[in-house]
Amino acid sequence: MIQVKVKKDAYYDSVFLMQVSQELNEIEGVTEAVVAMGTPHNKELLASRGFLDQALDCASANDLVVVVKGAGKGVFGRVWRRLEELLHPKCEAEETREFQAGSLDGALQGASGVNFALISLPGAYAGVEAKKALARGLHVMVFSDNVSLEEEVELKKYAQGKGLLLLGPDCGTAIIQGYPLGFANEVKRGNVGLVGAAGTGIQEVSTLIDRLGGGISHAIGTGGRDLSEEVGGLTMLQGIAALAKDPFTKVLVVISKPPSDSVAKKVVFALEASGKPAVVCFLGRSGGEEGKRVRFAETLEEAAFLAVVLGGGVSEQGKEDALGAKAAEEGKKLKEEQRYLRGLFSGGTLCAEALFLLSKKGITAWSNIHLDSKLKLVDLWKSRKHCLVDLGDDVFTVGRPHPMIDPTLRIERILREAEDPETAVLLLDIVLGYGAHPDPGGVLIPSIAKAKHEVEKRGGYLSVVASVTGTDQDPQVYSLQKEKLEKAGVAILPSNAQAALYAAMVLEKGQKI
Repeated sequence: MIQVKVKKDAYYDSVFLMQVSQELNEIEGVTEAVVAMGTPHNKELLASRGFLDQALDCASANDLVVVVKGAGKGVFGRVWRRLEELLHPKCEAEETREFQAGSLDGALQGASGVNFALISLPGAYAGVEAKKALARGLHVMVFSDNVSLEEEVELKKYAQGKGLLLLGPDCGTAIIQGYPLGFANEVKRGNVGLVGAAGTGIQEVSTLIDRLGGGISHAIGTGGRDLSEEVGGLTMLQGIAALAKDPFTKVLVVISKPPSDSVAKKVVFALEASGKPAVVCFLGRSGGEEGKRVRFAETLEEAAFLAVVLGGGVSEQGKEDALGAKAAEEGKKLKEEQRYLRGLFSGGTLCAEALFLLSKKGITAWSNIHLDSKLKLVDLWKSRKHCLVDLGDDVFTVGRPHPMIDPTLRIERILREAEDPETAVLLLDIVLGYGAHPDPGGVLIPSIAKAKHEVEKRGGYLSVVASVTGTDQDPQVYSLQKEKLEKAGVAILPSNAQAALYAAMVLEKGQKI
């Protein structure tokens, strides 16, 4: 049974609503609960998941939408009572409450030295508040998505005119003056400055640099559309210019999925003109002609390694290579009908990197983020042949926390992939850091163990391969996550790139490709 409630003119922050959804989903008898603002985008995604109701059709972007699917006596009563408790908590004693401003002006009153604002609002309002912050002379990080392309360009040009940076929209990761913002990791300070149109790309490169002995001066996220023809790389070019002037930054690194050709040329030209050594990683795009200062990297790992070397760090021997004979042992355990690789990713950039590397190994994989429309998944809930799924796709996250926060969807999908007798290898990314699940590896272990057991009962073998993006300074502790996953029979590789190549090698050794 499904029940729907719409609360008129009731705005709540999207991150808070994700937490509310997670709480409601834990109530006994609830099959699925979604709590979100009634934006056209959210309503479209709810409809695609089979939630159709007249009340939803009438909801506006200012209205709170609650959809609950469940069964059992009293389940909906428990849900609605818990919802009210979460939306309207009892006031704490005045002396223990943190100050919460109701507006930008209120937040700035009495504050001195503030020059940076982070905005997380529905897309319809984020642009307005971002412009207010820019007008007050603040650099701005827009965590929100669903800001129109036209508004993004307008805001970035406005920021540029005032000599300010606008990170985003849909900027999930940044490190400014050593402070992690959004989904970011605890990394050492150092001489490498990053500018990236890829959130988990920044996380992967920054943590690999840390583990190679280097450090980060700043990491500037641009938002995923920045290197498109329409936006023209406005934030990336500003970021390069800012890091070029920064005395603590000695090496520049830029990260992006394939940019437009004209923007790529502007970026490389700006790096050459910066006066500092630089590394370019345009995932899925072949490297360009290296100049006096610019080196091209094919993978995020290579970008990190080159950055540390250019900054005076590790020698060639410092690059860890974990691909070896174990892949042959894993491949020999596969049954004849086990032939396909299934990747379940929480990071879109990591999924894109794996797709690119697998294609170079002759493995054509379907995906919900594939640039080739012929290989784009139509049914995101069901894998097809070799298949990599970005579980952070909007379809999966409406009314739900991102998979880096809430692993429920990935746990369910792991078990579903194990039910397919043709599944041979499971490829995962485990992303640590601020904002992520407190135990992202450990929480998956029971489902991995069950999946392996189910396949073994059929006489087969499930090879599980993963990488861990993080450091020992992260709250989840890289070495502890790696250790517990390895004890559970997961092959842990030192990078996402090596994990993808190792997974391909298991298939190759098992003669599945």
